[in-house]
Amino acid sequence: MGRDELFTSDYAYFSSTSKSWLEHAAKYCEKIIPQLGLGPKSHVVEIASNDGYLLKNILGAGIPCLGIEPTASTAAVAEALGIPVMRKFFGEKLGQGLAVEGKQADLIIGNNVFAHVPDINDFAKGLKALLKPKGTITLEFPHLMKMIEFNQFDTAYHEHFSYLSFGTAKTILEKAGLSIWDVQELPTHGGSLRIFAGHSNDSKQETPAVSALLAEETRRGMRDLHLYRTFQASADRIRDEFRTFLEAQKALGQKVAAYGAAAKGNTLLNYANIKSDLLPFVCDAATAKQGKLMPGSRIPIVPASVLQEQRPDCLVILPWNIVEEIKEQNFLLAKQGTRFASAVPTLKIS
Repeated sequence: MGRDELFTSDYAYFSSTSKSWLEHAAKYCEKIIPQLGLGPKSHVVEIASNDGYLLKNILGAGIPCLGIEPTASTAAVAEALGIPVMRKFFGEKLGQGLAVEGKQADLIIGNNVFAHVPDINDFAKGLKALLKPKGTITLEFPHLMKMIEFNQFDTAYHEHFSYLSFGTAKTILEKAGLSIWDVQELPTHGGSLRIFAGHSNDSKQETPAVSALLAEETRRGMRDLHLYRTFQASADRIRDEFRTFLEAQKALGQKVAAYGAAAKGNTLLNYANIKSDLLPFVCDAATAKQGKLMPGSRIPIVPASVLQEQRPDCLVILPWNIVEEIKEQNFLLAKQGTRFASAVPTLKIS
């Protein structure tokens, strides 16, 4: 499946749906703007800018910016905020074209896109072409080390072409003529990395965090096939625990629903062969998803307001990375006796 089939004009994922993700983006901008000394004469480019969830902060600070976003549904929302958007896929050709037009960037941002591109080497070459001589690139992506550690098998789905360790990301960028000079470990998406990179001939000094994380990955066995061979058993355990739990709830006559029509949840439902007999509906705040069906399982997706009508005995939270946010949004259900459950990294009920 190619990128044109995955990221279509009616793409249904809108970053601004998550309050915690909006806060994450705002905090990033608050730090990076003074750190890099960005101002009215700077130029910031975000690749996969989605609905403007981040660039609205850059625009609000009076800094010229550009979003690159191929999905028309999200790009239109960003444009309505006044953010200029180029509706194209990013790669070396586009990076070179923007450079020729004098649109090189002081800062290139790529959040949850590095693992989504089919030709990651072409993408890295595009970053190289688009970046000003002393510019900075920040990329955020789920960390393979955390994926293995916390059994996050459900993040393996159709939109992800790569599952990246820090060492692998470093090698890819170096081959494109870029060097990582800092890395931060983040809690987002179950454990992500934010890497800071620039041209290989840049004079920025590498922080101790770079060598420390490389050493940690080696210590964890990230270069050893044995680590990956244990992953299947962990996925099977989660699948079996989850299905057994839902079957037990049905036998007890408990009313169960799910929240979050996320891609990771879809992976879990299909791997555990869950249908609407065990999980009648999934709620989601994104209107673009409502009235549709979860692929494969064909479980109906409905508005969150349905929860107050149905008042389930148990609400299964599929996007486990924002469990606390969803529980907070549904505190009234908790007061009425609804329990919350999540399946990854292990079955939890509260």
